[in-house]
Amino acid sequence: MNFFQFVSDYFFRVDRHLEYVCLHYGFWAYALLFVIVFCETGLVVTPFLPGDALLFTVGALAARGCFSVQICIALLLVAAFTGNVVNYSLGRRLGAPLFKPDALILKRKYLESAEIFFVKHGGKAVILSRFLPILRTIVPFVAGMGKMSYQKFLLFNAVGATTWVLSMVLGGWFFGNIPIIKENFEFAVIGIIVLSLLPLVWKSFSHWYQERRLATQKIPSK
Repeated sequence: MNFFQFVSDYFFRVDRHLEYVCLHYGFWAYALLFVIVFCETGLVVTPFLPGDALLFTVGALAARGCFSVQICIALLLVAAFTGNVVNYSLGRRLGAPLFKPDALILKRKYLESAEIFFVKHGGKAVILSRFLPILRTIVPFVAGMGKMSYQKFLLFNAVGATTWVLSMVLGGWFFGNIPIIKENFEFAVIGIIVLSLLPLVWKSFSHWYQERRLATQKIPSK
């Protein structure tokens, strides 16, 4: 299996993997879901773990009878909430030294994007970042690093976790088994990933365009 096949299998066929785990491992399937969501939201070094697509898939599989939707929602709410609390605590204690310009995962530019996003949106960033890959993992860290009050963070964290988990899991529950989506589930996952990444791509393009425009204006005319 080459790298591209591995990535495709890992990200775009998550429904088949989860269905297999659910059917063969029972309780441990729920434990696996908890660990993935907790790590993706709680450990600043794991922003690459599946988030939106995973929750949507869980909802779709719950509608097929593989999981209990009530248990999944309760479990994933706890994972998402406590994960962000851990991430906030790490940011408060460790600060920015973990991020370096040439780092493989913890790139300095990710931290800078999260800081700008947090300053612009304030406490709402904790909620909005739930729907944005990478920022979902880094914004809680920035909130702790920026000494956002713990009580305020807990409030926005609770709202964000609830909104994210309910919208994604119930979205999968209601729409994941529509025949055209079920038969082309890989494309549905791709669509979710693309939609979640669009704001980041647009932000990066806008930043690049502004920098280029400023650089052009500074060039003296002959």
